[in-house]
Amino acid sequence: MPIKDPRTGKEIIVVDTTLRDGEQTAGVVFSNHEKIAIADLLDEIGVDQLEVGIPTMGGDEKAAIKKIAQRGLKASIMAWNRAVISDIEQSIDCGADAVAISISVSDIHIEHKLKTSREWVLESMLKSVEYAKKNGVYVSVNGEDASRADRDFLVQFITEAKKAGADRFRYCDTVGIMEPFKINKVIKDLRETTNFDIEMHTHNDFGMATANAIAGILGGATHVGVTVNGLGERAGNAALEEVFMALKHVYGYELDVDTKRFRELSEYVSRASGRELPSWKAIVGTNMFAHESGIHADGAIKNPKNYEAFSPDEVGLARQLVIGKHSGRASILKKFEEYGEELDNKAADWLLEKVRETSVNLKRSLFDKELVQLYREYKKVVK
Repeated sequence: MPIKDPRTGKEIIVVDTTLRDGEQTAGVVFSNHEKIAIADLLDEIGVDQLEVGIPTMGGDEKAAIKKIAQRGLKASIMAWNRAVISDIEQSIDCGADAVAISISVSDIHIEHKLKTSREWVLESMLKSVEYAKKNGVYVSVNGEDASRADRDFLVQFITEAKKAGADRFRYCDTVGIMEPFKINKVIKDLRETTNFDIEMHTHNDFGMATANAIAGILGGATHVGVTVNGLGERAGNAALEEVFMALKHVYGYELDVDTKRFRELSEYVSRASGRELPSWKAIVGTNMFAHESGIHADGAIKNPKNYEAFSPDEVGLARQLVIGKHSGRASILKKFEEYGEELDNKAADWLLEKVRETSVNLKRSLFDKELVQLYREYKKVVK
């Protein structure tokens, strides 16, 4: 288990669903070799459980899931299913040691999506759980749209799933409508009422997926679902790298995971998914440790802790001193020190003026070769 609260001993199991919910991002398709490579990377980093796809789709999807299940990874391999026996048969055939059985629990979905009743939902869930447990696999019962479900029905659903032998309940904030203060109370109530393991599965429609996932953990959730880079349907899911690093640095949890490979993992998933990894992306974006503003750059030069919450090498990045419109003299001096040139204040002031002027004209920061060229111009002027 890669996450632990040292104060209480509580351990959190991480469930990565990049290969299932992440690939359900509109327009994203992973090739089979990419799926296997991502599974390997996640396993090497230390993720507990990988939700790797939907076997009932057949074809390449099922073939990739089988190959991943046969690789002997340390992580548990979970396959996603509807509450349908034939789906679960396909998952078992793939060699998955765990199944997620998903069914809607909100009246909105039951009436307008499934066009059925709460009784039918309970019956379908129970039959599926019982079948899966008879076949010796771990079972997560997923409450789709749980955040809009009636509280009493949700308690009934979880209680019945527990009696049938399910191992945990996945609380799905399917349309991302929750907020941290509310979801913390909801999860605390469900844990106290049912005494059952709960996984957080949060979506980012209002930009709160990571916050909601962590709030659920603080409320008592035992598992957390994530995707690399927050990939997922619509606005995405809670980002793996954000959840890990926030729990470590904001909440003081201990991590048994190779965070130094986060940038490598994020870059690979970005390329495989065809989705740009923004420079401003939290935790793994290159701008996390890029300093341009004069005051900030000066502070970072004096002591990186002035403007960095953690060291860049912790996630596989490097600190950058960016020279542009907002730079100050200290940045110019430090940058040329990297080139092996010790400038005096006169040279630094001249270059700073030219840097700002050039940066405005180009509408960007300057490349190293452009700085060197400006310095050559300065040398000509002072001769």
